[in-house]
Amino acid sequence: MPVKRMSRARTRAAVGLSVAALAAGATTGAAPATAQPRTAGAAAADCSAAYKIEQKLSSGTTWRMCWRYDSKAGLVLDNVSYQPKGESAPIKVLNSARLAQIDVPYDDGSVEYDDLTGFGFAQGLMNLAPGECPGGTIKTVKVPDAWDPQHPNVNGLCTTTRSRGHAYRMQGDTANKVYQAQGKDLLVYTVNQVGWYEYMTEWRFQDDGTINMNVGATGSLSYDDYDAGDGRGWPLGKNATAYATSHSHNVFWRLDFGLDGSSKTKVEQYDSAVSAPAHGQQAPSAKTTRTKVTKELGGDYKAYRWWRMVSATGKNKDGHARSYEIVPGPTTKYAGRSFTKHDVYFTEYNKCEQFATNNTGSCPAGAGKSVEKWVNGQTLTHPIVWMNVGFHHIARDEDQQPMPVHWQGFSIAPRDVTAMNPLTPDELSWQNGHWRPRS
Repeated sequence: MPVKRMSRARTRAAVGLSVAALAAGATTGAAPATAQPRTAGAAAADCSAAYKIEQKLSSGTTWRMCWRYDSKAGLVLDNVSYQPKGESAPIKVLNSARLAQIDVPYDDGSVEYDDLTGFGFAQGLMNLAPGECPGGTIKTVKVPDAWDPQHPNVNGLCTTTRSRGHAYRMQGDTANKVYQAQGKDLLVYTVNQVGWYEYMTEWRFQDDGTINMNVGATGSLSYDDYDAGDGRGWPLGKNATAYATSHSHNVFWRLDFGLDGSSKTKVEQYDSAVSAPAHGQQAPSAKTTRTKVTKELGGDYKAYRWWRMVSATGKNKDGHARSYEIVPGPTTKYAGRSFTKHDVYFTEYNKCEQFATNNTGSCPAGAGKSVEKWVNGQTLTHPIVWMNVGFHHIARDEDQQPMPVHWQGFSIAPRDVTAMNPLTPDELSWQNGHWRPRS
């Protein structure tokens, strides 16, 4: 958080967590007291009504999932499925999705925080006012290992819908015919306070099948710690007497794909090479190659490279394998740690591997405490995706007070999940593949 040394707020968080755990007679790693999904392979959400999220958007798409609250990761979404219009049954996408760490090292090397496993991220769940969840529902969350064991319930989970602007626009055959639609999203989010920061953990489920995962940091800069005297900070306030220490936010997500109800998802990497125009050509040419990723991998984004997760069992109505493409957001890769060396990791499922750094799962001795240690050549039969998105926060005058939200994240986009755009108007549904205008 924006403090150079252990702030009083962070000290209270760490001590409060320990006291609460002792008072409850449990460890900080105890399982959350929420309903658990019964099967990972079900096509639709399989949990009690209190822990089920189901939303049919105005465009006809329905999203279903279960939610639970982990004592360290916070909000976890299980059994996520997508059913656009024209599909007779839900299409399973994810077994589970959640945050896997927020690593915060400071530029002057004075301190580094692991907000999920070390500083009470989950216990910092904030109550939401009705105005923060317009048109939606605020659900009550029983926080495991709550700082106040007598009051563990927090009105902290918002589910609502949002418009996102044009989903598409196409001029028709005549000048007075325009096909257009405004996109709709299901928004699920929480706010968790750690020290001076408040993290908004946001999941957006679009009606076209895209899932956006973002963390927004807001709250305050620590006014007690404007003391960066080493030349690395940024002056705030009058003249240049107070400096805020610059720092990084390295956010990790953990995704367990279950496309079409199977965890045996395949990983593919695509790379394109661009060559200069050949004799007689008007433009450069590009050739794309596919590499099947069969063993654990630490991967790096570069121009013309992308990955997709491919269903082992399901195909769309055109006979093409369903898949989801991983779409990166802007990132500043942190060079200071081995676990932030890569943008994405694909590892073989292991129940004990739960957090990308300072892992608290009960792994065998010598297994390593961070994600890069788990990439050791295993064959991928049930791949887990770990996404690393970095943000280098050099504070500015406009960050006070309060601090505007700065976002970091990524998305997964459907690739051949449906045979056509799931929002295609009925009158255009015949235009699939090679077609000619009707006479």
